[in-house]
Amino acid sequence: MQFFKLIIAYDGTGYSGWQVQPNGVTIQQLLEEAWHEVTGESVRIMASGRTDAGVHAEGQVCSVESATSLDCLTLERALNASCPDNISILQVNFADAGFHAIRDAVQKTYRYQIQFGRIRDPLQCQWRWFIPSLVDVAGLEQAARLLEGEHDFASFQASGSDRKTTIRNVSQIRVNQWQRSVFGYLDIEVTANGFLYNMVRNIVGTLVAVGQGKRQPEWVLQVLEQKDRTFAGPTAPAHGLFLVRVDYHEPLN
Repeated sequence: MQFFKLIIAYDGTGYSGWQVQPNGVTIQQLLEEAWHEVTGESVRIMASGRTDAGVHAEGQVCSVESATSLDCLTLERALNASCPDNISILQVNFADAGFHAIRDAVQKTYRYQIQFGRIRDPLQCQWRWFIPSLVDVAGLEQAARLLEGEHDFASFQASGSDRKTTIRNVSQIRVNQWQRSVFGYLDIEVTANGFLYNMVRNIVGTLVAVGQGKRQPEWVLQVLEQKDRTFAGPTAPAHGLFLVRVDYHEPLN
């Protein structure tokens, strides 16, 4: 048997997330169907994380154990030919024996995309959360700095989730703002050693409350201390979230 590492990108619009489920078409389902079409094998393709319905990826990493004799380039080309246009296999590489996309991940980076201003950008509304006004982007960035480091992020975990620990280390939150014509754009990138369910979307909703002038930047420290989801801001919509990169101890080929 051979282990493979896949790097894939997809537009999650219209899909019921990554994981195979009885009701709804998922990315995992279509990728495994494509693998079967190309190799004749029924395999389980594991992703580094189960993105929710409507969430996108630029650099999702998957692991596959297979007996195929096809080389990596042939697999890459054939899988792309078998997948829908909104799913692309960027790379197929041989991996070390036992490689596991979830277990071996060191850190991940997500980007959340926002468009703000008086007028909605019709060409970006599918991939950006539209907010009519952000009055304090500097305050939003200040609040983001306060969330960096190792904290208990229980207040930013979706209600009803069950994890052994809610402590995570957020190594960096980057805030990038720019303007094009009448449209304002804001990207928030969060890098951490792991994420709780809906953690990024809940962080973004909390930061936006600061950006709208509803809260002061220091409020996020109170939210952390409460360890209670009801004290944080709203959950940002799924369609603005992208899995950007997954890092491992060994650099990706």
